Amino acid sequence: MKKFLIAGFSLFTMIASAQQKSLSQQMAETVMKTWKDSFALDGRQAKWSYDMGVILKGFEGLWRNTGDVKYYNYIQKQMDFFVQDDGSIKTYKPDEYNIDHINNGKLILLLYRLTQKEKYLNAAKLLREQLRTHPRTNEGGFWHKKIYPYQMWLDGLYMAEPFYAEYADLVHDNAVFDDVANQFTWMEKHARDAKTGLLFHAWDESREQQWANKQTGTSPLFWSRAMGWYATALVDALDWFPEDHPKRKTLIDILNRLVNAIAKVQDPKTGLWLDILNYKGPGKQKNYFEASASSQFVYAVAKGVRKGYIMPGKITIATKGYTGIIKQFIKAENGQTNLHGTVKVSGLGGNPYRDGSFDYYMSEDVIVNDPKGIGAFLLAGNEMEMMPVQLTGRGKTIMLDRYFNSEKRKDLTGASVYWHYVWNEMSHPGFAGLGYIFNKYGAKLSSLDVAPTANNLKKASVYIIVDPDHVEDNPAPNYVSEKNVKSISDWVKAGGVLLLLANDSANCGLEHFNKLANTFGITFTNTSRNMVKNDEFETGAVIAGDEEVFKEPYKMYLKEVSVLDIKAPAKALAVKEADVIIATAKFGKGTVLAAGDPWLYNEYLDGRKLPAEYPNYKAAEDLVKWLLMQSKKVN
Repeated sequence: MKKFLIAGFSLFTMIASAQQKSLSQQMAETVMKTWKDSFALDGRQAKWSYDMGVILKGFEGLWRNTGDVKYYNYIQKQMDFFVQDDGSIKTYKPDEYNIDHINNGKLILLLYRLTQKEKYLNAAKLLREQLRTHPRTNEGGFWHKKIYPYQMWLDGLYMAEPFYAEYADLVHDNAVFDDVANQFTWMEKHARDAKTGLLFHAWDESREQQWANKQTGTSPLFWSRAMGWYATALVDALDWFPEDHPKRKTLIDILNRLVNAIAKVQDPKTGLWLDILNYKGPGKQKNYFEASASSQFVYAVAKGVRKGYIMPGKITIATKGYTGIIKQFIKAENGQTNLHGTVKVSGLGGNPYRDGSFDYYMSEDVIVNDPKGIGAFLLAGNEMEMMPVQLTGRGKTIMLDRYFNSEKRKDLTGASVYWHYVWNEMSHPGFAGLGYIFNKYGAKLSSLDVAPTANNLKKASVYIIVDPDHVEDNPAPNYVSEKNVKSISDWVKAGGVLLLLANDSANCGLEHFNKLANTFGITFTNTSRNMVKNDEFETGAVIAGDEEVFKEPYKMYLKEVSVLDIKAPAKALAVKEADVIIATAKFGKGTVLAAGDPWLYNEYLDGRKLPAEYPNYKAAEDLVKWLLMQSKKVN
């Protein structure tokens, strides 16, 4: 597998090395030039359109992959054009019951999780309310639109289900996950062709439509982008599905059946997919390779492999596809990067009537820089550009302590949840951004809510303890004990990698934390420095460029730091005016890194607050790579 990935990426790595910016970044520049102020299509007034959401999900991935806040700012600017201060959405009409209108809710939820602003929560609730009353088939499947009664389209699964699943995660509405899984199950049951494994574009329960097969209710042909929507919906909805949910495996099985089917119709020469899959009828020479569907399939396969839903060997489907996309559809023209080869639209029914025939599909325009195609390409590009670094952490688990640091607060539902320096918290105090970097480099995330022991630490390659509680944080803190010290130090000695992130003495129980740190020659002192007032960022500047961990002399930002006192085996890694800020230690076969500040939390990592001259994101990437390289491989 390792040899294949390196060889299979020769084209992509050559492109990356020859260009300062990735193809995804170049395509994003085209987007920001084309839709600078608001998202309008065909010269008409901007309206609430699912096309926008496809592009913005690509921008979300770019922001996470690069740490460049301009991508986040573009998302917020485009969404704020529509989302009003009271949470109402400009041009959105709930009573149309159009499933397409739900898609942009994914970005609304992202903005709410990041900012905690009420207007985004209210807007998300508005979209959720549509789903409460959205018309359904007799079985329970969402109609595609009110004007298309009793019809389920593959497209609709992408438009609704990832938002529906994420909203359920946000409000702990576990019953919704059954509904989400059922939507995929019913769609596959009615639209899947048993012979090829491919899914027809749509299904009409009533059998009344001219395009519907009178026995099965299915439309006549396999439209590639419809299957691309469905594949993308599966891997995105699974992001929010509980690990222990009984129907999670159902979705993964559906995804694998779909991947097996599209692999059989992938063009062996170009790696691409035709607009109408598997078509052998009259006029087949008019069929063409289509950019958006090819990108969607690449995205779904690459993400499915990265997340462990699909066997690693299936990655050849994505690498062949992405090579073909770059060769055939990506062109540098007129000073920008363009995407050719996307069919503008394909539907069924309506006025004028679309009958689902091959001639109908071939009659639709194929255009340059269609937003659906660009969005799909950005999603595919984000995944494929991550792939060369995935080997660094593959098979390794990053375990984050939630026992010594176990601060909880009430969330919007009133439930008591962990919130300070935890993986799933996207607002300023969380570690979601750091977790994404670990994921980017192939590692899996976990949390430890109980005391560390020899048994549970066996599961970890890297163990992170951040800002242990004192009574001001937690009325009943779990202090580090001698027993804990032995369990952790024995694990490090055997080859574990330990990351200790403290805080200044006013905000951290240093006395007990030092029982552990002292084992490795490190003491978090009561001397605090970099006591930044307001936004005097330069006070928090720390230079680090040791060539062991940080490959460049980054001017990092660490605020309210506990200065370290070190002795062998510890050694200084970053020093400011003779004060040790970061240190490392070799202990047996293992490694320890300690810093006097939990400086990798979202507030000072994601670019939304910190000025660009403090590249904490780049420093975090170097640190993550170094930690993973020190860690043992978990079998």
